[in-house]
Amino acid sequence: MIAAEKQQPQENLLEVNSLKKYFPVGGGGLFSKENHYVKAVDDISFAIKKGETLGIVGESGCGKSTMGRVILHLQAATEGEVLFEGKEISQFNKNELRKLRKDIQIIFQDPFGSLNPRLTVGAMLSEIVRVHKIVPKKDELRYVQNLLQDVGLNPEHFWRYPHEFSGGQRQRISIARALAVRPKLIVCDEAVSALDVSVQAQVLNLLQKLKNKYQLTYIFISHDLSVVKHISDRVGVMYLGKLVELADKREIYKSPRHPYTQALFSAIPDVSSEKKKERIILTGDVPSPLNIPSGCRFHTRCPLASDICKSEVPEFREKDGHRVACHFA
Repeated sequence: MIAAEKQQPQENLLEVNSLKKYFPVGGGGLFSKENHYVKAVDDISFAIKKGETLGIVGESGCGKSTMGRVILHLQAATEGEVLFEGKEISQFNKNELRKLRKDIQIIFQDPFGSLNPRLTVGAMLSEIVRVHKIVPKKDELRYVQNLLQDVGLNPEHFWRYPHEFSGGQRQRISIARALAVRPKLIVCDEAVSALDVSVQAQVLNLLQKLKNKYQLTYIFISHDLSVVKHISDRVGVMYLGKLVELADKREIYKSPRHPYTQALFSAIPDVSSEKKKERIILTGDVPSPLNIPSGCRFHTRCPLASDICKSEVPEFREKDGHRVACHFA
């Protein structure tokens, strides 16, 4: 019976289907009524299983953070759907959205900007616990102090203000705040990019430890390929609002199939090998999201581009669990 249970496929915690987020901008002239759109997220689909960490990488401005905010329902989707535990979140009523806020949390890039400077750490966390009725009032102090210990802080930090902490400690407070409501999914939006390298390693190890302890699921958004490789189970690569490749971490780092992914990964320093790695240098600038190229949007910088790339959008195909959007992959 136990063996049979282990063979059952994991259930998807989150499903994203044909998700789009467009931002309207002004037309061409003073009296023009025509609107143009920044296509920040353009037709993205993926699923994430319970207990998994999905890393999302790409250049600045590719839509990673916007995608995270739409998944959290902090911004409304233009089209598409986000299913959490099989339910479409855009259809949630007020009470269902309140429960969703407990189930899905976010850790922001700037911990100081996301913490209330007028409240002590204890008051801030206690308010969250009280509003969401996580524990009885008599247990609030012990619950919050245990949270602080879980993230590597001391119980006496309960009485201190955010400005009294270092950057790494503030990020630990942000992690405690996300954990306070016992979430199922946490979106880490550049959660370690503002920290020193040594502190980054400590916070990454902490996130791994908390994931195992609380059976958490992560979407880890970052531009740092080494960090994503360390923490992720699968990795998705975004370019100009689209996913261009998605695969298991070992597979995608060992054998990237999309030319953009290959160029990105060629920039990762490799000190373990004496053989010099060949760097792929992309020519040209990233196109404006207001004027996205036809066909494959990477064709203006791609060394493999041909006529079909300029006219036809490549399908996001899957083979052996490896998904890639390229005519020549």
